[in-house]
Order: sequence, then C-alpha cells, then structure tokens
Amino acid sequence: MIGIDWYLALSALLFTIGVLGVLIRRNAIVIFMCIEMMLNSVNLALISFSAYHGDVTGQILVFFSLSVAAAEAVVGLAIIIAIYRNNLSVDITKVNLLRW
Repeated sequence: MIGIDWYLALSALLFTIGVLGVLIRRNAIVIFMCIEMMLNSVNLALISFSAYHGDVTGQILVFFSLSVAAAEAVVGLAIIIAIYRNNLSVDITKVNLLRW
C-alpha cells in the first residue's frame, strides 16, 4: 500500500510545476492549464488526507471544488477566446486591456 507521504509529494510536485508554469510562460492557455494543475494538486492532497483519516469531508469538498473549477474553466476560456478575437494572439505580454 502506498503511504500518504507519496501522495503529498506528488501533490507538491504538481503544484510546483503549476506555479513555475504560471511564472515562466506567456501563453494564456498554458497559464490557464497550469492554474488548473495547481487546483488539481490541492484536490489530490485533500483526497489523500480524507482517505488517510477515513473521513469523507475532504472528498465532498473536492466535489464542490471541481464544480467551481468547471465554471471557472468556462469563464476563463471565454475570456481567452475574446482576447484572441481582438488581438489575434494569446500572448499575455501583448494584451493591455486595462490601459487607456
């Protein structure tokens, strides 16, 4: 049986990769995917703790978290598509929507 420390190590590794992707990349879609990876790594940690303690509270919280993530994905992709239609690029360095 695999211990909880392996699951938490995998969760920390996925979260680190997601943070590095957000900080290094310039493509909006890749940044969006890295944010989703960070969210899923937190969900993995919640499920690991839930299974370790024999409580379903963490799994219920993950269910709600995934529901919110699905709504966030729809809104985020709609914003990315709108930016692409205006600029013909998803490079975040070329997007200056908040400037006058």
